Amino acid sequence: MRRTDTQAARAALIGTNPQFRLYLDHRRRHREGLTLEQLPDGTHDEQDAAEFIRYACGIESRRELDTNDQARQMLDRIVADYQRWARRQARRG
Repeated sequence: MRRTDTQAARAALIGTNPQFRLYLDHRRRHREGLTLEQLPDGTHDEQDAAEFIRYACGIESRRELDTNDQARQMLDRIVADYQRWARRQARRG
């Protein structure tokens, strides 16, 4: 397996995606009942995305995604949830 094919690399790459970080903004507003003024778009950065993935997957390092099946399954769910959100956003225009 090449380095770019690892789950850790996949997690790092998604964190660099501005749309994924926008998803995190929307997700947090929805979960915490915040307004756009309270949590503007563009609030989450790459470090926030990495922290979110580590916390949600129950790991301390993204490298653990390559050996921890439960964490990898959670990453799969995060990616699927993000992709579902992105498709809804695209339909809304």
